[in-house]
Amino acid sequence: MTPQTQWLRVFEQEDLNFLLTNRIPRRLTTQFLGWFSKIEQPLIRDLSIGLWRTFSGLDLTEAKKTEFRSMHDCFIRELKEGARPVDDNPQTFTSPCDAIVGACGAVADGKLHQIKGFPYALDDLLCDPGLVETHRNGTYVTLRLTSSMYHRFHAPHDLHVEQVRYISGDTWNVNPITLKRVEKLFCKNERAVIKTTLSAGGHRVTLVPVAAILVACIRLHFIDVLLNLRHPGPNVMPCDATFRKGEEMGWFEHGSTIIVFAPGDFTLCDGIEEGVSVRMGEPLMRLP
Repeated sequence: MTPQTQWLRVFEQEDLNFLLTNRIPRRLTTQFLGWFSKIEQPLIRDLSIGLWRTFSGLDLTEAKKTEFRSMHDCFIRELKEGARPVDDNPQTFTSPCDAIVGACGAVADGKLHQIKGFPYALDDLLCDPGLVETHRNGTYVTLRLTSSMYHRFHAPHDLHVEQVRYISGDTWNVNPITLKRVEKLFCKNERAVIKTTLSAGGHRVTLVPVAAILVACIRLHFIDVLLNLRHPGPNVMPCDATFRKGEEMGWFEHGSTIIVFAPGDFTLCDGIEEGVSVRMGEPLMRLP
């Protein structure tokens, strides 16, 4: 067993992991890393990326470029052309990002789960009565991005963005260890509620990027505001942006979560279940 593996096993112990990633000044730590990651001094950049690769399994072979200005530049890296083929079946709703599937299935009268045994309400997450009614008995998938994954997210289908509701909040870790200990976690963290309509059939779909410890910064291409801890919220921003399936919509500054809400007659594709890894552009749901 290598020293790196030994350290990873120690860190994966639930009590220690929870303590080190949550019982710290979360907002201050997140703001500090946001500043530190943008330092372009070569020694700091190389050491930071080197440590990140050692302890997270970071793979940069698919990255569009091989040299980065800073650790932040590496966080938000683009991929080589063709690295993420997008399923072109018009009846397929694809994953907007690389992720591990968390809880998924049917919303039951406005209730769903962040992890087995930990329910929460749409009202608390969306803060929008109209959207709550839209998805009260819908279909959902929670997509968790880890720190080493590709951090950009893309349109899961041809769609039109009508509105973004930014909700300021905390920065709890969103890993399974924390999800099992902190109730209604997604409803406490900073998030953006993106209201969209699919070009096919006018189906209403909502994407909810949720920030987390060391993340707390969401960039959306269609609004000229960087959503982070310094941005006041809740704040409703009307939008008028159209995306083709697979087009980039924005990115996180680090790993985090996107919760996808679709109508109840959407069905999960074969193999989509808790714990499965999925890549951007791969089938996630089927349209009715």
